[in-house]
Amino acid sequence: MEWRDRGIVLCVRPHGETSAIVELLTREHGRHLGLVRGGRSRRLRAALQTGNSLEVVWRARLAEHLGVWNAEMRTARAAALMAEDLTLTAAMAAAGLCRLLPERDACARIHDGLEHLLHAMARGDAGWPLCLVLWELELLRELGYGLELDSCALGGSRADISHVSPHSGRAVGAGLGEESGEGLLVLPRFLRPGAGEEDAVSTGEIVAGLRLSAHFL
Repeated sequence: MEWRDRGIVLCVRPHGETSAIVELLTREHGRHLGLVRGGRSRRLRAALQTGNSLEVVWRARLAEHLGVWNAEMRTARAAALMAEDLTLTAAMAAAGLCRLLPERDACARIHDGLEHLLHAMARGDAGWPLCLVLWELELLRELGYGLELDSCALGGSRADISHVSPHSGRAVGAGLGEESGEGLLVLPRFLRPGAGEEDAVSTGEIVAGLRLSAHFL
């Protein structure tokens, strides 16, 4: 069998003397592995780097087999990601989180979101940390652990929402949460009901967003 898709390189492992097993997050076929013959050669090594996007053909005799990739570069961004410690660390972390996804389940939104995030990192866009928070929350939804942030779990007003229960993943007002005795997670303003895209986002809010997603991941 054979199919074509585009995918983002997540991980590359040596196989034998010259080949490599490459793990991709493909758009239509999800997280998928395959063998690249000659993948350790100088010609292919540059393409098979975490963060690059490839056009791929996957071939195997049976669907359950590992299969073989035939890959061509679509978007080269690994070198730009490696230029800064922060973008390299964030890109590797995002690639690692993709391994939480079940193999071979289509997840086009996660793929497209990751491609947008990596593109923003590679260009040096100042807003990429916000994209990272939003992508991690989307990944949680894809995994079935989406947070409920639109209404107060304890019956308070939507306008008072400021924290999230670390147990239920539901939003609560700060005062109500303190009465319930829970150690709450801060809900940054850009994730609260009524927040606008034009609102400025501080570094502290980005950190709060990353702590929120990290807790549930």
